Amino acid sequence: MPRSAVAQWAALLLALAALPAHAGIKVSVEGVKDEMLRNVLLYLSVERYRDRDDVDQDMMQRLYDRIDVEVKDALHPFGYYEPTVAAEYQQAGRDWQVAVAIIPGEPMRIRELEVAITGPGAGDPVFDSIKNQNVLRIGARLDHAAYQDVKEAMELTAMTNGYVSAKFADAKIRSDPENHTAGVSLVLDTGPRYSFGRIDIQQDAIRPELMQRFLRFREGEPYTDDAVVFTRFALEDSLYFSDLDVSVDETEADPDTLTVPVRITARKGAPTFSIGGGYGTDTQVRGTLGWTDTLVNDRGHRFRAEIKASASKRQITSRYDVPIGDPALERMSLEYENRYEEKGDVDTNTNILRPSVTGVFGRWQTVGSVAATRTTEDKFERDTRTTSTLLVPGIELAAVPKDFLGEEQITRPLYAQLIGSHKGLGSDANFLRLLVQSERNFDLAPGWHLLLRGEVGATLVDDFSEVPTIYRFFAGGDRSVRGFGYEKLSPRDPEGNNIGGRNLLVGSAEVERDIPWNLSVATFIDIGNAFDNFKDPLEYSTGIGLRYRLPGVSIGIDFAKSLSERNSKIRLHLNIAPKL
Repeated sequence: MPRSAVAQWAALLLALAALPAHAGIKVSVEGVKDEMLRNVLLYLSVERYRDRDDVDQDMMQRLYDRIDVEVKDALHPFGYYEPTVAAEYQQAGRDWQVAVAIIPGEPMRIRELEVAITGPGAGDPVFDSIKNQNVLRIGARLDHAAYQDVKEAMELTAMTNGYVSAKFADAKIRSDPENHTAGVSLVLDTGPRYSFGRIDIQQDAIRPELMQRFLRFREGEPYTDDAVVFTRFALEDSLYFSDLDVSVDETEADPDTLTVPVRITARKGAPTFSIGGGYGTDTQVRGTLGWTDTLVNDRGHRFRAEIKASASKRQITSRYDVPIGDPALERMSLEYENRYEEKGDVDTNTNILRPSVTGVFGRWQTVGSVAATRTTEDKFERDTRTTSTLLVPGIELAAVPKDFLGEEQITRPLYAQLIGSHKGLGSDANFLRLLVQSERNFDLAPGWHLLLRGEVGATLVDDFSEVPTIYRFFAGGDRSVRGFGYEKLSPRDPEGNNIGGRNLLVGSAEVERDIPWNLSVATFIDIGNAFDNFKDPLEYSTGIGLRYRLPGVSIGIDFAKSLSERNSKIRLHLNIAPKL
């Protein structure tokens, strides 16, 4: 486009911009958008003076004279070295109207490219992602920000993996403006890899041998920042310490021994008291009180007592933990629990004594346990009372993320529980019960998310009437099939009371869209039921929801309607809870 056409374009923009506005400078820019537009506005002096109401003719002229150079400087990082810029300004009352029209021109494109790792670390797999990067590639528009990102990634990868003396043998952009091409070279010489050196530990809370078992590195092993970070996380999550510090100073690295020293300091932590609350349509108001003696003795034993209560449930638990193996992940526990809850149309009161062993094998956490339970059930408004005593061995299996350190999981990609009881063990019932749960989140596109959730349960039993209600399946509610009451989906007796089922099948698909102000909207469909036979019919529901997320709390509101129940009404599901 000829320069005269650009000038006419700018004049047209100026005419459109000459409308009443607030006092100061009104700037209109055409021809660029998104990041390029934001960078142009950042560079323009006239934009920085937009809220000034004391700009006179001389100052306006000086600001105007800078526009051409400032636009070229703003577009240079994006590979546009020869833009055409036309600008006009005029005064309208006390205000100034400025119109800028830009033709970026032909961009610089990468003709030659070298991104390489040399030196002792050239074959180290930690650099594979750098070697395979496609941010910079032959034929792509030269982007200085992309160049800088790759350069910083190379430096960061080297430093965080022990290549303390790494430096660039070549790091240049060679431009050929005449041919609109450029050569890019990023060659990093890693130098030797350093190892962990002396580990200085200053603490008197736990025994030294237990402290050593928390470390994710050993003296003489290749240095990585991840090992230091995960050690810090493991020590923090233990709750044993206060004023914990795990520090590395690369300036203290010894070039003679090629080692990096680590310093750990900590003081013994104090018992903690916790309180929490929330609300849900399933539970109504709920609250939690907890007390933890984080360090009963220098062997790392821990004791915790907790009370949870809501309108339909009360749970009192106490647990004593003894670390074994990897103390961040593995423990032996002895737990006592008294649990009262309304399940379906049955009130249950259960006392449980449960020793267990928790371990982690690769990406799986396992819990083996034996629960001695005594349950009293008041059925159908306490017209019938029964008591059962069971010894219930069980095994739990849960998928955990990479570098898991025992923290509580917000969602569980896969969880399975197998429990059973036999009269030969002194129990009042014979049964085998399997429960499998899965929940996954997928990012479909920026701002769009898909949540899939499912549960499958099955019970193998000869006489189902012997199975206590706490081991039966129910469906319905906020975390099940919405549109139905909490645990109101299950087989019923002749009087219409929910008594729980042998089997369970629940699935949910939810699409969520982020909107401003920490809000998101969702639409979902739920399916499922608790029944005695997998051939029995399922219930269906659908609805919409609103989510409000803050750092410490999550609020969810769902409006759901059954699709399988005649004359059903829209049901509100509200959940207010602390966000982990």
